[in-house]
Amino acid sequence: MQNIIFFDTETTGNTEKDFLCQIAYMSNGESFSEMYKPEKRIPPEASAVHHISNKMLEGKPSFKESTDYKKIKKIFEDTSTIAVAHNAPFDIAILKNEDITIANFICTLRVARALDPEGKIEKYNLQYLRYLLEIEITAQAHDALGDVMVLEKLFERLLKKVMDTDNVDESTAIQKMIEISSHPSIFRKINFGKYAGQDLEEISKKDKGYLEWLYNQKLQSDTLEEDWIYTLKHFLGK
Repeated sequence: MQNIIFFDTETTGNTEKDFLCQIAYMSNGESFSEMYKPEKRIPPEASAVHHISNKMLEGKPSFKESTDYKKIKKIFEDTSTIAVAHNAPFDIAILKNEDITIANFICTLRVARALDPEGKIEKYNLQYLRYLLEIEITAQAHDALGDVMVLEKLFERLLKKVMDTDNVDESTAIQKMIEISSHPSIFRKINFGKYAGQDLEEISKKDKGYLEWLYNQKLQSDTLEEDWIYTLKHFLGK
């Protein structure tokens, strides 16, 4: 029997070299949320997002040294677990830094993008989708448990959409979501820079040099840019 677990991490930054300072998850009506002292200090720019300060973590153990670690590792590494997160590859990379390897996962960001092939949705971040889809829930943004509460409701919407679109049952729809999540997704529009709001296909026809430049920038980035690199390779014919 499969166990779906919704989770989120708050971290010291947005690169694969960063560490978690909070993890929260919900499964079968039960919730968990705890903070830990990471292996490096939280920089001000990260605290400005999740409002977790180094002072708040004084006296707390590191995640690996905590009494929670073995339990969480066992849950997430269980082959019957399906871990659900928004922009899951990042959270998975963060847990991998803590020696936790997730076997099965669903990325609600990739699924949301796949269900919008015409690129009608302007943004795909969790809080934007929360208000776009009018998900009514009392939850603090960028707090790990608050984000998990929104995530659970977003997952329910996406699951129903897959079931209705493909005319399949819940189990088949979940497998479809796992398959979508297993590989990078393609952006249809760009929402920054001189071509903000324009279709990438059109940009590739009139200014391929810009996409080449952007591709090299993404390759050199410290942040996880798997989807962007995949997208740019697609439109550049690499």
